[in-house]
Amino acid sequence: MNPIISLPEDLRNKISAGEVVERPASVVKELLENSLDAGASEITIVIEKGGHQLIQVRDNGHGISSDGLSQAFQRYTTNKISNIDDLFNINTLGFRGEALASIASVSEISATSSVDEKSGHQMSLANGVTSDIKAAPPIGGTDITVRNIFYNTPARKKFLKSINSEFRQIVKMVRRFGLDFPDVSFMLEHNNKNILNLTPESLENRIVSLNDPTFRDQLLKVELTKGDYTISGFVGTLNLIRKRPGQQYLFVNRRYIQNRLLNSAVYSAYESLVKRGEYPFSLLNITIPFDQLDVNVHPMKIEVKFIDEWRVYHVVKSAVRDSISSILSTIPSFQHNQQFHGFNKSFEPNQNQEPINFNIFSESKTENNIQGAKDYINSFQIQTKESSVYDGSTLWQVHNKYIISQINSGLVIIDQHVAHERVLYEEALNAFDNTPLSAQTLLFSEELEFSPDEFTVLLEIFPYLKKLGFRIKENGQNKILLEAIPSDMGWGNENTVIKDIIDNYIANRKNSSSFMEDLAASFACHAAVKAGDTLSMEEMQILVNHLFSTKHPYYCPHGRPIIVQLSLEELDKRFERI
Repeated sequence: MNPIISLPEDLRNKISAGEVVERPASVVKELLENSLDAGASEITIVIEKGGHQLIQVRDNGHGISSDGLSQAFQRYTTNKISNIDDLFNINTLGFRGEALASIASVSEISATSSVDEKSGHQMSLANGVTSDIKAAPPIGGTDITVRNIFYNTPARKKFLKSINSEFRQIVKMVRRFGLDFPDVSFMLEHNNKNILNLTPESLENRIVSLNDPTFRDQLLKVELTKGDYTISGFVGTLNLIRKRPGQQYLFVNRRYIQNRLLNSAVYSAYESLVKRGEYPFSLLNITIPFDQLDVNVHPMKIEVKFIDEWRVYHVVKSAVRDSISSILSTIPSFQHNQQFHGFNKSFEPNQNQEPINFNIFSESKTENNIQGAKDYINSFQIQTKESSVYDGSTLWQVHNKYIISQINSGLVIIDQHVAHERVLYEEALNAFDNTPLSAQTLLFSEELEFSPDEFTVLLEIFPYLKKLGFRIKENGQNKILLEAIPSDMGWGNENTVIKDIIDNYIANRKNSSSFMEDLAASFACHAAVKAGDTLSMEEMQILVNHLFSTKHPYYCPHGRPIIVQLSLEELDKRFERI
């Protein structure tokens, strides 16, 4: 057995660094926290090669003295707490005294600071070893430059992601601080390209600045005080619902946190307005007494413990519910005057008549039911080999959702959304391998703006969008000019479709076995006609014809059934003819 020994200080520092410095974005987080704790009102972040090569954070805070500069990079040195009682009354972002020492142990650092306008001082560190402090011109704050992260820990360095992946994480981190401190200027540069340039503004304007213009006039103010708890911020209208999480922000005493229970409080308030798998925008600032929570839980400081977590839950839920009450009060409980459409004829259904429940498919979306649907469809394919839609037969649209048609053996009911989804899916897959989809040129080119992290993803899937029929070109910072859209896609929702495709790509790229199939399915789902869209007779006929020319007209790319068949025999049984 090996003897028990005391680890060398250098090894201890590198082990501790693994808890604090996970990737370049972790370095940015720690340096930004120090800048904000120093009272900075202007912060510049310069990144090269996604942080692999260089991370520089410069601020106009109160600076560090000459004596304090060398002290700052030693482990467990801080000016934010001094005794154990301070741990339960923390009002700063940093407090452990570990961050700078951890960063210095796995990178090369140059630090310059000044506390006045007369003189400054500078020092460098490599592998945790400091150089002598030298005089430097005053810079009115502090500049920390980090180079070659993990250069001395190759095992850690090989786990870094690509330049684009790491930079997306940095953008996400800067966005969080930008939303938390809208009164502070943030400028972010990457490879000599300006990515963000945020000036002091209201929280509402900062949300719009860090997302896109569609957020304007779609934010509902949150403001509630109960006892010593205050909840403030904004939540989104139903126009800001997204298909992936990531736009839900929780700040407790100006500290970004992750908390599943409090996120569920927001979702619960929206419960009657959103479906499973949909996520509303929310940004909530929770202010509570410092002694009612513990932030000393995790090295990354993104988890906290509350003395009374359920009380916070109920206050958050009440605050959000109050804010969206205007939406709840305007949502009707049912729709009047539903009509069946066929040619130019329509008739009002009997409102007192009980609907017939054919109970062919359960609405459950579990894997077992999807498999059951596919099993049914397999048998249905055999049954319908000799069934076909009568040429020139009338098609009816029911509740702007289903298409009914007569066939030789009875009738079929077609879900218009998933039918169009199947058509677009197969066309998209064919376009990736062969000729791109035809495009319809917009009368006026449309400028679309995206958040920085969305834009980096958009650049990755540019070639595939062009194959789908989107004619796009870059048009400035985080902007594109949309000149044409796929011919089979309706006008007016181009921005939503592209953003939904981006959301789906971000959410599923790690899990998808086939990138192109997943992208095609995402495009098809979001570009297809929706339940509630009124179709003309010609549009229904074209859709049905295209559906039956696909390879698999019986189920959509996600496994949902497209067609339900009712045989003459079943109809006769329903009417007690047999």
